[in-house]
Amino acid sequence: MSRKLVFIVFPGFQLLDVSGPIAAFEVANRLVAEAYELTLTSQEGGSVESSAGITLLTTPFFQVSEADTLVAVGGEGVIDAASSVGVQDFILELSKTARRVSSVCSGAYLLAAAGLLRGRKVTTHWRRSGDFRRRFPEVLLDEDRIYVNDGNIWTSAGISAGIDLSLALIADDLGEKVARQVAHQLVVYYRRPGGQSQYSELLEMGVGCGRFASLLDYIRNNLDKPLMVDDLADQVCMSPRHFARCFTCEVGTTPARAVERLRVEAASAALEAGNCSVQVVARQCGFMDVERMRRAFIRLKGVPPSTIKRHFH
Repeated sequence: MSRKLVFIVFPGFQLLDVSGPIAAFEVANRLVAEAYELTLTSQEGGSVESSAGITLLTTPFFQVSEADTLVAVGGEGVIDAASSVGVQDFILELSKTARRVSSVCSGAYLLAAAGLLRGRKVTTHWRRSGDFRRRFPEVLLDEDRIYVNDGNIWTSAGISAGIDLSLALIADDLGEKVARQVAHQLVVYYRRPGGQSQYSELLEMGVGCGRFASLLDYIRNNLDKPLMVDDLADQVCMSPRHFARCFTCEVGTTPARAVERLRVEAASAALEAGNCSVQVVARQCGFMDVERMRRAFIRLKGVPPSTIKRHFH
């Protein structure tokens, strides 16, 4: 019997919040025939425009009476949607019989506005965390999680984390083997190491860094080299002292910390892929030895590299 997934959209929704999970459930249906039935719904039905200007056809609320799993998506229009009594009533009514209620990114606003998240542990996009806490102080927000499961409530972090959430739901329904096959087909992590604040910091390092954007690319492509401050200063034709001061001001972290973060993330990906030993990964990613890599992992991720390797294999 197919599990009915109902996605709630609204004007200004984030397209990837919908398309990412749908792609995951589509692949699951290829592996397990008719595992899922997918429905897009909106208050008025018909064409609904995303923040990207792409429209999707939807079924009006009044034609949707049941769901196995309700999925509230996020996007630029989420505040207006969360303020709609019609949206709140629909979510509240459907949640009474749904086996699971979930959200992608800022879709957590919709669930919170409907009163479903009081006292629940949840997550949402890291950029929204401050505003979310102010609006919904009764909700237990953890902004550094990729996704959170609290009872029948499942919430996920920013945008692409909707795929992580979908893989977790697929594992819950069809087992880990199928979920891993779906991740393999989509060429994504089955379970990402670390939390979203670490990912956001790394992404922010490459955004708006002006003259240091190309240097960060150089670092990523040469992690096996020493990458001392003097070496990096030479790459941008600056004195070491002036470079260190400017880099810290513009990027928000010291050159040494930036290199360490990039090394840890590269090592995490290599350990998850499982093709090399911890010793080889430490050498390839520029750590002098395994012990230095272990200390860096504990400092930045809270776990040693051996834990990540065991977790994924």
